[in-house]
Amino acid sequence: MTVSNTTINWDAIETVLLDMDGTLLDLHFDNHFWHEHLPLHWSRHRGIELEQAREELLPRIRSHEGTLNWYCLDFWSRELGLNIIEIKQEIRDLIRIRHDTERFLEFLRANDKHVILVTNAHQDLIDMKFEVTQIGRFFDHVFCSHTFGFPKEEQGFWIRLHEARPFNREQAILFDDNLSVLQSARDYGIAHLVSIIQPDSSQPPREITGFAAIDRFEEVMPPA
Repeated sequence: MTVSNTTINWDAIETVLLDMDGTLLDLHFDNHFWHEHLPLHWSRHRGIELEQAREELLPRIRSHEGTLNWYCLDFWSRELGLNIIEIKQEIRDLIRIRHDTERFLEFLRANDKHVILVTNAHQDLIDMKFEVTQIGRFFDHVFCSHTFGFPKEEQGFWIRLHEARPFNREQAILFDDNLSVLQSARDYGIAHLVSIIQPDSSQPPREITGFAAIDRFEEVMPPA
């Protein structure tokens, strides 16, 4: 299912909630880090072959999927005995803005929308990605799940967000590539929800069911 500019009444939208990784930014950086770059460091750290490092590391990481630990660089630094943010810095040149992200953010600002970044990313990673992409200037507010103590997959995040910056849920829209996050936002009562068909440019497009989905932001912007 896709959504087009004919199905979003922007006049009825006050608050735009935006995920970062896989929505505004290409998820390739993050996937490459966890699946390729970190296992390489782990193999050196443990003195084992790369394939064995993957076999040890990836199930260990996946066991925390959907929890705050999954996204916490401090947790993984302690857990693995590696400086995760320093290792991420080594491949920062892979950080990329998705498609027409900047034009979409300019459209939102030009139309006086209340633009809020809502991300599970650790603050150190947000800072690094803002430095590389310079997209931080587009947001009225930036909230990360670590501040609230809940990942976006849990209702606690949305409750804390609403307490911090009250907004009308009927006049809010969330763009996020994570379907579990979208479901959580739906359960909280956020009326307008849009997923991303291809969060990682190195992976094929996904089939999205249950939510409207787009490939490019131009699909939800009025014609210039």
